[in-house]
Amino acid sequence: MVSPPLSTRQRLIQAALELFTAQGVSGTTTRQIAEKAAVNEVTLFRNFGNKHGLLLAVLEESAAFTNLGESLVQRATPPGNVYQALKDYASDSLQALERVPELVRSVVGEADQFPAENRRALGRGLTEANRYVAQYLATVIQQGDLNTYLPAEKLASLLNGMILGYAVIEFTSEFHQLWESRDDFLENLVELFLHGAMSATANTNKKVITREVADLPATLVHEILRQARKTGIQDYAIAYILFAAGLSVTEIVNLQRNHQIYDSHGHFLQITIPGFVRQVPVNQWILGKRYGSYTDNPLTKWLKSRKDNYAAMFINTAGEPITESEVLEYWQAWTQALLTPQGQTPEIDQAQHTWRVEMLMRGMSLENLSIITACDRIQLQPYAHRAKEKAALEQATRLDQKP
Repeated sequence: MVSPPLSTRQRLIQAALELFTAQGVSGTTTRQIAEKAAVNEVTLFRNFGNKHGLLLAVLEESAAFTNLGESLVQRATPPGNVYQALKDYASDSLQALERVPELVRSVVGEADQFPAENRRALGRGLTEANRYVAQYLATVIQQGDLNTYLPAEKLASLLNGMILGYAVIEFTSEFHQLWESRDDFLENLVELFLHGAMSATANTNKKVITREVADLPATLVHEILRQARKTGIQDYAIAYILFAAGLSVTEIVNLQRNHQIYDSHGHFLQITIPGFVRQVPVNQWILGKRYGSYTDNPLTKWLKSRKDNYAAMFINTAGEPITESEVLEYWQAWTQALLTPQGQTPEIDQAQHTWRVEMLMRGMSLENLSIITACDRIQLQPYAHRAKEKAALEQATRLDQKP
């Protein structure tokens, strides 16, 4: 399908954008813009007044900057993942600015040369662009998905100001060490924004971490799995997914047989909570030791051994779905006479702690772990700290082994 021809106004805006980007605002003349747009220079003045009026139109109407705010507003109903929506918006905004770095440098460096009325108009243009972000934030606040003590307009101004500040620094300086990478900046920006000026509404499906992370050492984990295997095939399967998938006891007892998905390329469990479904990978490697393959491991062996038609993935002797108290009894049997390095009996929650720390140690990002666990990044921060601590200890040990 052939696109409709651009209007005279659109041709002027596009020509101005290309020339401003290539040679700056001051280095571009209205005659050059008119010639590139194939119009008379008088037409430019009639439409925009002067070059700086055209610059304002470029910033407000150019395809390089449109649709950013509109797309964010569309994600407000339903709100979905607010963290991801804001990060995507910030990333898309930076990409749009990155396509015209010379224009950004020129506007920043030459703004004092603009007539006062054009500087005011530019300010009004930025305020109008800010309106879309404010509209999105106002919607999610009204829906109860975010709590804040600042108006949506002020929050939007803070966010856009930080994004523009990043772009100015990146496009006008080199070799700074303000952030490790763009993704590092984006993650920290949204994290600060959400948990500094705003906070996510409490979700009853998310368990808040209120104590220090207490992961278990590899030798103890493998001994627990060995004891479970000696107890029975179902015990072994339960212990396996505790350490291979990081599930909670509640999630385990709610599993159905059809919640398992596997082939030669992967093994996953579907976790179903009212109003929310996610998938979690089942790892074959646990703290350096392999426990089968995607198609042949303690869990698949247990399910293949079943001769009944019960829907629950784990059942008791009466054929009923296993209860949380029964899982805890199994755990106590496996860990009898075992002690943690702190001299305490291992607790079942520590299996989940161990899995999360291990995932981060293997290189999983905090954002991806948040998706898999359905926990927000604040809840996962203690695990990230523990993973860094373990990485530091491992590095120190390696250095000690060098001659």
